Amino acid sequence: MSASRLIYVGAQDWLHPHWRAAFYPDGLPDDWLLSYYNTRFQTVYLPSARWQTATAADWVQWLNDTQPGFRFLLEPGTLSPPCDVRIIVATPAWRDTHLYWIDAFPDLRELARQASAHAANGEPLFVISHSGDLEKMEQAMTLSEVLGY
Repeated sequence: MSASRLIYVGAQDWLHPHWRAAFYPDGLPDDWLLSYYNTRFQTVYLPSARWQTATAADWVQWLNDTQPGFRFLLEPGTLSPPCDVRIIVATPAWRDTHLYWIDAFPDLRELARQASAHAANGEPLFVISHSGDLEKMEQAMTLSEVLGY
């Protein structure tokens, strides 16, 4: 997979109630949340139950609301996702080599090691927070910037 970035940082979904006071500006309309999320993060992981219920119009909107380098990671499901280079079905084999769950492995030294290994082979690393832990996500973003990825 070719990618313009080496490290993509994001969360499982962009809808986290605790983000309303901590991340999203007051009064931001619900239909602007993904666009705002994409001002800081470059990827989102969507469970199959979430993305499989999305309509074709939802997908058009989501793709239009995000920048060209943004990636949607999808848990495998029974339906086929829309065909777009920005949509990646995160099969178990793919997850094993490209996904770093920051909640489960918050060690920044290990993340730096993983990032260096990915840099050596030119493959992107997706750093995802299951819980939407903004502090861990920001740490991963800072590490990415410090390492130059």
